[in-house]
Parts: sequence; structure tokens; C-alpha cells
Amino acid sequence: MSSRRHFIKQGSLAGLAGIVNPSEIVKAFPIEKREPQSAKWSDGSRLVVSISMQFEAGGQPVNAESPFPQNIQKGYIDLPGATWFDYGYKEGIPRMLDNWDKLGIKVTSHMVGSAVLKNPVLAKEIVQRGHEAAAHGMNWSSQYTMPYEEEKKFIKDGVEAIKQATGFDAVGYNANWLRRGVNTLKILQELGFKYHIDDLSRDEPFIIQVNHSDFVVVPYTLRCNDIVLIEGRNFSVDQFFNQVKTEFDQLYIESSFRRRQLSISFHDRIGGTPQMVKAAYDLIQYMQKHKGVVFKRKDEIASLALADPTTIRDY
Repeated sequence: MSSRRHFIKQGSLAGLAGIVNPSEIVKAFPIEKREPQSAKWSDGSRLVVSISMQFEAGGQPVNAESPFPQNIQKGYIDLPGATWFDYGYKEGIPRMLDNWDKLGIKVTSHMVGSAVLKNPVLAKEIVQRGHEAAAHGMNWSSQYTMPYEEEKKFIKDGVEAIKQATGFDAVGYNANWLRRGVNTLKILQELGFKYHIDDLSRDEPFIIQVNHSDFVVVPYTLRCNDIVLIEGRNFSVDQFFNQVKTEFDQLYIESSFRRRQLSISFHDRIGGTPQMVKAAYDLIQYMQKHKGVVFKRKDEIASLALADPTTIRDY
């Protein structure tokens, strides 16, 4: 038989004719079994949970999309819509910070530069309470449309805003809606970044080559993301809880034989509401009851990945 396709075709015809037992065809092409990996996370963790806390409110453009009907007449400002964003820095982030303290975990806050400059005291508090400040652009512009030098300045300005407010040197990056451009990773490498998160292709960190050097991808999530599920699909808090819990349960099973990471994303004006903070508290308490589950900042995950020779490399 000259090919697998020919074999399947002939086997199918024979099967229809009652000549070949279907089980014999299956035996000819056995499913490859994964052997258990001896190396999990190099620090002994079984499953790493990575939480993002997006600091965007205050940096949004005029009349940015909100839960209000998008029918504001041209030339007018959506004043109620602006208050929805204001909630993010007035109530949302402060409430989430208290929640992380109660749970004893540290998170990564992706900060928009213009939002940080508007609320520098809050940005500094995030870092003072032990969380990572990562860059999220200078504003909500679509950087993938920018020429090389313009994009480089856009990223650099956001980094400098974070440094000015918090004293923290950002080493991680998240583009607006993950939409980086063809030059983004080269620019990040040039500016001294260690990792980016604008990738959904794996459930564990991996290493790529950028400018002939190692660069880490710490995968992000849309499946466990409040802006997608709560605002985009109108999930209830219970639906959000069950979706993330189910994701955790499956990844915990897989983590017995391979390196796994669970990502969860909260946005200041959504994840910081009372109902969502309570749901997050209950979720995290549930996860913390499982042996080997740890919560890490993304810069910590990137450092582990770089130092571990068993980290997946995608070249």
C-alpha cells in the first residue's frame, strides 16, 4: 500500500463490504501516548495560577465603548459612560488590592501609561503592596498600525510613565487587545523587556527567539477573562465562577504529568465590582485547597521559564 490515505480508503471499502473488522484499521494507526514528564515547574510547583489586573481606567479615549448604548450623537461627550471607567480607579482596583492581601497572593498589573499619570498614587500603591507593574502601552491606540519609531516611542513612553509613578522597571508587555504589530517584539527586546503575554497558543510559558535572543511568552487568556465573559457575553457571576473553576479542574488533572499554567484576567472597572471580587475570593480559596497550586506574578513565571532548560522552545 503506497500511502496512509490509500490504506484508509481501501480499509473503508473493505469494512463496508464486511471483509475487514474496523478494530483492525484502528490498530494499524495507534494513538500516540504521552509519557509522563519528570520535570514540572522547576521550583516544585504543580500548577501555577497567573492573575492579571488591568489598570486602564482614566486612560481611555473620549466616548470609549461602555455598557451604555453606543448612540451618543456626534460632537457630544458620553458623561455617564466616563463614570463607568472612573469606577475602575475609585473603587475597583482598591477593592481588588484588599482582596489579594486577604488571599495572600501577588498579581501582575498591566498599566496604561496615561492612566498611571492620572492616578500615580494608586499605581505606586499597587507596587508597594508587592504586585508587578507591567506595561500596557501609553494609551489605547492601535500600535500595530504604527511605523517602527512611532511604536517604539509609544511603548517607551508607557514604560517611563510607570517608572515615574512607581519606581518599577517594567519587563512585561501587553498590547491593546493583544494586537501587537510585526515590529512589536523586536522593539520590546531592544527596550529590555523579558516577556510578553499577547499569545493564546499554549497553557504554559514558552521561549521564542527575538533578535537572536531568548524571549518568553507567558500566555494570556480570553476564556477566563472578565471583559470577554462578563461584558462581552453577559455572563452572570455564577457562570464566570463555574467557567474558571472547570478550567482549573482540568488543568489540575493535566498538571500531574505536564507543566500547566492557569491564566485569569480582571479589569479595573469589571473585576473590581463587589460581586466579582467575592467570586474571585471564592475561586481562589477553592484553588488554594489543592496541593501544589501556587500563584505567581508574570515576571516570576518568565524568570522560571528562562532558567529552566526543559521549557518549551518555539523557533
